[in-house]
Amino acid sequence: MDNEGKGSFKGIFIAMFASLIIASMWNSVPIFKNTAHAVLNPTLGVLLNWNYLGGMSLIVLVMALITTLTQKYGTDQETMRELKKEQKELQAKIKSLERGSKEYNELSMKSLEMMSPMMKLSMRPVIYTAIPFILLFRWFSDFFIVAGNIKFLGLSWFWFYLIGSILFSSILRKVFKVV
Repeated sequence: MDNEGKGSFKGIFIAMFASLIIASMWNSVPIFKNTAHAVLNPTLGVLLNWNYLGGMSLIVLVMALITTLTQKYGTDQETMRELKKEQKELQAKIKSLERGSKEYNELSMKSLEMMSPMMKLSMRPVIYTAIPFILLFRWFSDFFIVAGNIKFLGLSWFWFYLIGSILFSSILRKVFKVV
């Protein structure tokens, strides 16, 4: 794939397919589960057992940092900025036009055509993070089944991770100037 987002989603589809296979075979192919537990129990498991809220917050922060840095260095940030700027200008033009007019329809189609290169550029980091994150999420599920119904500020581990990840990622994207 070149810097303008041309190319295919082949790598992304392969990573997602491999992730789905790992997730679906977690209990039937012991090597996935056993390897993840062997690596994560003495590291993240110890951190969570030390302090559930603090440990989980730190894990979410580190995962958001990894995702943000992968996004920053796994994409062409300059091309992304240019594409987003063009998209924003195009949207402003579209808003000023009468809905259904010829120019409105042409600009709307151009806007849709711009989405594919943007999507290809922004999805590249999935290739690097999909499989490790699937393993981590499956491990989280196993860990919290054994640990019991632990709540983080009243939320399950998944919702705490999701909300925390959005918050940390927003902050980190600003700090690292990630588009």
